[in-house]
Amino acid sequence: MTTSAAMVASGEIGREIVAAGYRTNLHDQGEGYPVMLIHGSGPGVTAWANWRLVMPELASQRRVVAPDMLGFGYSERPQDRYYNRDRWVDHALGVMDELGLEQVDMVGNSFGGGIALALAIRHPERVRRLVLMGSTGVSFPITRGLDEVWGYEPSLEAMRQLLDTFAFDRNLVNDELAELRYQASIRPGFQESFAAMFPPPRQRWVDSLASPEKDIRGLSHEALVIHGREDQIIPLQASLTLADWLKRSQLHVFGRCGHWTQIEHANRFARLVNDFLNEADTMASGAY
Repeated sequence: MTTSAAMVASGEIGREIVAAGYRTNLHDQGEGYPVMLIHGSGPGVTAWANWRLVMPELASQRRVVAPDMLGFGYSERPQDRYYNRDRWVDHALGVMDELGLEQVDMVGNSFGGGIALALAIRHPERVRRLVLMGSTGVSFPITRGLDEVWGYEPSLEAMRQLLDTFAFDRNLVNDELAELRYQASIRPGFQESFAAMFPPPRQRWVDSLASPEKDIRGLSHEALVIHGREDQIIPLQASLTLADWLKRSQLHVFGRCGHWTQIEHANRFARLVNDFLNEADTMASGAY
Protein backbone atom coordinates (compact mmCIF):
# COMPACT_ATOMS: atom_id res chain seq x y z
CA MET A 1 0.00 0.00 0.00
CA THR A 2 1.37 3.44 -0.88
CA THR A 3 1.76 6.11 1.81
CA SER A 4 -1.18 8.10 0.46
CA ALA A 5 -3.36 4.99 0.28
CA ALA A 6 -2.37 4.10 3.85
CA MET A 7 -3.43 7.55 5.03
CA VAL A 8 -6.81 7.22 3.32
CA ALA A 9 -7.25 3.80 4.90
CA SER A 10 -6.37 5.17 8.34
CA GLY A 11 -8.89 7.98 8.02
CA GLU A 12 -6.38 10.85 7.92
CA ILE A 13 -7.61 12.11 4.54
CA GLY A 14 -11.13 13.48 4.33
CA ARG A 15 -12.31 15.72 1.49
CA GLU A 16 -10.46 18.62 -0.06
CA ILE A 17 -11.84 22.15 -0.30
CA VAL A 18 -10.25 25.54 -0.98
CA ALA A 19 -10.62 27.78 2.08
CA ALA A 20 -9.29 31.34 2.20
CA GLY A 21 -7.35 30.45 -0.95
CA TYR A 22 -5.66 27.35 0.49
CA ARG A 23 -6.18 23.67 -0.23
CA THR A 24 -7.65 22.27 2.96
CA ASN A 25 -8.08 18.68 4.13
CA LEU A 26 -11.41 18.42 5.91
CA HIS A 27 -13.53 15.83 7.69
CA ASP A 28 -17.26 16.41 7.25
CA GLN A 29 -19.56 13.93 8.96
CA GLY A 30 -23.16 13.73 10.13
CA GLU A 31 -26.18 15.96 9.69
CA GLY A 32 -27.79 18.74 11.70
CA TYR A 33 -26.55 21.93 13.28
CA PRO A 34 -22.82 22.23 12.47
CA VAL A 35 -20.05 22.00 15.03
CA MET A 36 -16.52 22.91 13.97
CA LEU A 37 -13.57 21.23 15.68
CA ILE A 38 -10.20 23.02 15.71
CA HIS A 39 -7.30 20.77 16.66
CA GLY A 40 -4.21 21.44 18.78
CA SER A 41 -0.64 22.11 17.69
CA GLY A 42 1.40 19.00 18.45
CA PRO A 43 4.05 17.71 16.02
CA GLY A 44 2.52 15.71 13.17
CA VAL A 45 -0.98 16.58 14.34
CA THR A 46 -4.03 16.26 12.10
CA ALA A 47 -7.72 16.80 12.74
CA TRP A 48 -8.16 13.04 12.54
CA ALA A 49 -5.47 12.36 15.15
CA ASN A 50 -7.08 14.85 17.55
CA TRP A 51 -10.75 14.04 17.06
CA ARG A 52 -11.04 10.48 15.72
CA LEU A 53 -12.41 9.03 18.98
CA VAL A 54 -15.17 11.62 19.43
CA MET A 55 -16.21 12.50 15.87
CA PRO A 56 -18.54 9.48 15.44
CA GLU A 57 -20.47 10.22 18.64
CA LEU A 58 -20.73 13.94 17.92
CA ALA A 59 -21.75 13.19 14.32
CA SER A 60 -24.61 10.98 15.52
CA GLN A 61 -26.48 14.16 16.50
CA ARG A 62 -25.01 16.98 14.39
CA ARG A 63 -22.82 17.87 11.43
CA VAL A 64 -19.15 17.70 12.41
CA VAL A 65 -16.60 19.76 10.45
CA ALA A 66 -12.95 19.18 11.36
CA PRO A 67 -10.28 20.77 9.14
CA ASP A 68 -6.54 20.37 9.17
CA MET A 69 -5.65 23.97 9.94
CA LEU A 70 -3.35 25.98 7.69
CA GLY A 71 0.17 24.51 7.79
CA PHE A 72 -0.91 21.36 9.64
CA GLY A 73 -1.66 17.86 8.45
CA TYR A 74 -2.68 17.55 4.82
CA SER A 75 -3.74 21.16 4.31
CA GLU A 76 -1.63 23.54 2.28
CA ARG A 77 1.48 25.17 3.70
CA PRO A 78 1.96 28.84 2.76
CA GLN A 79 5.18 29.36 0.82
CA ASP A 80 6.15 32.25 3.08
CA ARG A 81 5.88 29.97 6.16
CA TYR A 82 4.34 32.86 8.06
CA TYR A 83 1.80 31.91 10.70
CA ASN A 84 -0.13 33.91 13.28
CA ARG A 85 -3.46 33.88 15.05
CA ASP A 86 -5.20 36.14 12.55
CA ARG A 87 -4.14 34.01 9.60
CA TRP A 88 -5.50 30.88 11.29
CA VAL A 89 -8.75 32.70 12.15
CA ASP A 90 -9.09 33.76 8.52
CA HIS A 91 -8.53 30.15 7.45
CA ALA A 92 -11.23 28.88 9.83
CA LEU A 93 -13.64 31.52 8.51
CA GLY A 94 -12.70 30.46 4.99
CA VAL A 95 -13.72 26.89 5.79
CA MET A 96 -17.10 28.10 7.05
CA ASP A 97 -17.62 30.33 4.03
CA GLU A 98 -16.69 27.63 1.54
CA LEU A 99 -19.16 25.22 3.18
CA GLY A 100 -21.88 27.86 3.39
CA LEU A 101 -21.99 27.77 7.19
CA GLU A 102 -23.29 31.09 8.49
CA GLN A 103 -22.96 30.02 12.13
CA VAL A 104 -21.45 27.06 13.97
CA ASP A 105 -20.84 25.76 17.43
CA MET A 106 -17.07 25.78 17.87
CA VAL A 107 -14.83 23.40 19.82
CA GLY A 108 -11.18 24.40 20.22
CA ASN A 109 -8.47 22.14 21.62
CA SER A 110 -5.39 23.82 23.15
CA PHE A 111 -3.94 26.00 20.35
CA GLY A 112 -7.31 25.58 18.62
CA GLY A 113 -9.07 27.05 21.62
CA GLY A 114 -7.14 30.28 21.20
CA ILE A 115 -8.16 30.38 17.54
CA ALA A 116 -11.82 29.62 18.35
CA LEU A 117 -11.89 32.32 21.03
CA ALA A 118 -10.35 34.93 18.72
CA LEU A 119 -12.83 34.04 15.97
CA ALA A 120 -15.77 34.44 18.35
CA ILE A 121 -14.43 37.87 19.40
CA ARG A 122 -13.90 39.08 15.82
CA HIS A 123 -17.13 37.62 14.44
CA PRO A 124 -19.50 36.87 17.34
CA GLU A 125 -22.41 36.30 14.96
CA ARG A 126 -20.62 33.32 13.36
CA VAL A 127 -20.45 31.33 16.61
CA ARG A 128 -23.46 30.00 18.53
CA ARG A 129 -21.79 28.19 21.45
CA LEU A 130 -18.13 27.85 22.40
CA VAL A 131 -16.25 24.88 23.87
CA LEU A 132 -12.66 25.48 24.99
CA MET A 133 -10.64 22.42 25.97
CA GLY A 134 -7.21 22.71 27.61
CA SER A 135 -7.21 26.02 25.83
CA THR A 136 -4.81 28.81 25.11
CA GLY A 137 -6.39 32.25 24.68
CA VAL A 138 -5.12 33.84 27.88
CA SER A 139 -1.49 34.57 28.73
CA PHE A 140 0.40 32.34 31.18
CA PRO A 141 4.06 31.53 31.83
CA ILE A 142 4.92 28.88 29.27
CA THR A 143 5.13 25.43 30.80
CA ARG A 144 8.07 23.13 30.29
CA GLY A 145 5.69 20.72 28.58
CA LEU A 146 4.46 23.26 26.01
CA ASP A 147 7.98 24.51 25.38
CA GLU A 148 9.03 20.92 24.61
CA VAL A 149 6.02 20.35 22.34
CA TRP A 150 6.69 23.48 20.28
CA GLY A 151 10.44 22.82 20.29
CA TYR A 152 10.12 19.19 19.14
CA GLU A 153 13.03 17.86 17.08
CA PRO A 154 12.06 14.60 15.35
CA SER A 155 13.21 11.41 16.99
CA LEU A 156 11.42 8.38 18.36
CA GLU A 157 12.74 9.09 21.86
CA ALA A 158 11.59 12.72 21.75
CA MET A 159 8.13 11.63 20.63
CA ARG A 160 7.91 9.04 23.42
CA GLN A 161 8.80 11.70 25.99
CA LEU A 162 6.16 14.05 24.60
CA LEU A 163 3.49 11.37 24.76
CA ASP A 164 4.39 10.75 28.40
CA THR A 165 3.82 14.46 29.00
CA PHE A 166 0.49 14.57 27.16
CA ALA A 167 -1.26 11.68 28.90
CA PHE A 168 -1.97 11.04 32.56
CA ASP A 169 -2.78 7.39 31.86
CA ARG A 170 0.50 5.83 30.78
CA ASN A 171 -1.42 2.81 29.45
CA LEU A 172 -2.33 5.04 26.50
CA VAL A 173 1.34 5.50 25.69
CA ASN A 174 3.19 2.58 24.14
CA ASP A 175 5.94 1.95 21.61
CA GLU A 176 3.44 1.44 18.78
CA LEU A 177 1.76 4.81 19.38
CA ALA A 178 5.14 6.54 19.70
CA GLU A 179 6.23 5.03 16.39
CA LEU A 180 2.99 6.07 14.67
CA ARG A 181 3.19 9.65 15.94
CA TYR A 182 6.91 9.87 15.15
CA GLN A 183 6.28 8.70 11.58
CA ALA A 184 3.46 11.26 11.33
CA SER A 185 5.81 14.04 12.43
CA ILE A 186 8.34 13.29 9.67
CA ARG A 187 5.94 13.10 6.74
CA PRO A 188 7.12 15.41 3.93
CA GLY A 189 6.62 19.05 4.88
CA PHE A 190 5.21 18.39 8.35
CA GLN A 191 8.22 19.25 10.50
CA GLU A 192 9.35 22.12 8.27
CA SER A 193 6.06 23.98 8.70
CA PHE A 194 5.77 23.05 12.38
CA ALA A 195 9.25 24.37 13.15
CA ALA A 196 8.35 27.67 11.46
CA MET A 197 5.31 28.23 13.66
CA PHE A 198 6.75 28.50 17.17
CA PRO A 199 10.50 29.28 17.10
CA PRO A 200 12.18 30.39 20.33
CA PRO A 201 11.73 32.35 22.48
CA ARG A 202 8.34 30.66 22.74
CA GLN A 203 6.63 32.70 25.46
CA ARG A 204 5.74 35.17 22.71
CA TRP A 205 3.56 32.56 20.99
CA VAL A 206 1.56 31.93 24.17
CA ASP A 207 1.03 35.69 24.38
CA SER A 208 0.18 36.05 20.68
CA LEU A 209 -2.56 33.40 20.97
CA ALA A 210 -4.09 35.29 23.91
CA SER A 211 -7.04 37.64 23.47
CA PRO A 212 -7.45 40.84 25.52
CA GLU A 213 -9.30 40.42 28.82
CA LYS A 214 -11.87 43.08 27.92
CA ASP A 215 -12.70 41.27 24.68
CA ILE A 216 -13.15 37.94 26.42
CA ARG A 217 -15.31 39.53 29.12
CA GLY A 218 -17.36 41.15 26.35
CA LEU A 219 -18.45 37.84 24.83
CA SER A 220 -22.08 36.89 25.47
CA HIS A 221 -21.82 33.31 24.17
CA GLU A 222 -22.63 30.31 26.30
CA ALA A 223 -19.25 28.67 26.85
CA LEU A 224 -18.10 25.31 28.19
CA VAL A 225 -14.53 25.29 29.51
CA ILE A 226 -12.91 21.85 29.92
CA HIS A 227 -9.54 20.91 31.37
CA GLY A 228 -7.59 17.91 32.62
CA ARG A 229 -6.50 18.40 36.22
CA GLU A 230 -3.06 16.83 35.60
CA ASP A 231 -2.41 18.71 32.34
CA GLN A 232 1.34 19.40 31.97
CA ILE A 233 1.00 21.33 28.70
CA ILE A 234 -1.55 24.05 29.45
CA PRO A 235 -1.92 24.95 33.15
CA LEU A 236 -5.34 24.49 34.75
CA GLN A 237 -5.17 28.15 35.78
CA ALA A 238 -5.66 29.15 32.13
CA SER A 239 -9.10 27.53 32.11
CA LEU A 240 -9.94 28.93 35.54
CA THR A 241 -9.19 32.38 34.14
CA LEU A 242 -11.28 31.77 31.02
CA ALA A 243 -14.19 30.53 33.11
CA ASP A 244 -13.94 33.64 35.26
CA TRP A 245 -13.77 36.07 32.34
CA LEU A 246 -16.45 34.43 30.17
CA LYS A 247 -19.65 35.70 31.78
CA ARG A 248 -21.85 32.83 30.56
CA SER A 249 -19.49 29.94 31.14
CA GLN A 250 -19.43 26.64 32.94
CA LEU A 251 -16.28 24.73 33.89
CA HIS A 252 -15.64 20.99 33.91
CA VAL A 253 -12.35 19.61 35.22
CA PHE A 254 -11.54 15.94 34.55
CA GLY A 255 -9.52 14.33 37.32
CA ARG A 256 -6.81 11.80 36.46
CA CYS A 257 -6.49 13.43 33.07
CA GLY A 258 -3.66 15.15 31.25
CA HIS A 259 -3.84 17.26 28.10
CA TRP A 260 -5.76 14.66 26.08
CA THR A 261 -9.26 15.11 27.48
CA GLN A 262 -10.89 14.03 24.21
CA ILE A 263 -8.74 10.88 24.12
CA GLU A 264 -8.32 9.92 27.78
CA HIS A 265 -12.03 10.49 28.51
CA ALA A 266 -13.45 10.25 25.00
CA ASN A 267 -16.93 8.98 25.88
CA ARG A 268 -17.39 11.41 28.76
CA PHE A 269 -16.08 14.28 26.65
CA ALA A 270 -18.45 13.56 23.76
CA ARG A 271 -21.41 13.19 26.11
CA LEU A 272 -20.56 16.44 27.90
CA VAL A 273 -20.23 18.39 24.65
CA ASN A 274 -23.38 16.87 23.12
CA ASP A 275 -25.41 17.72 26.22
CA PHE A 276 -24.10 21.29 26.18
CA LEU A 277 -24.89 21.78 22.51
CA ASN A 278 -28.26 20.03 22.81
CA GLU A 279 -29.35 22.81 25.18
CA ALA A 280 -28.96 25.29 22.35
CA ASP A 281 -30.82 22.98 19.95
CA THR A 282 -33.71 22.75 22.41
CA MET A 283 -33.81 26.51 22.96
CA ALA A 284 -33.80 27.13 19.20
CA SER A 285 -36.77 24.81 18.76
CA GLY A 286 -38.75 26.72 21.39
CA ALA A 287 -39.11 23.68 23.63
CA TYR A 288 -36.84 24.95 26.38
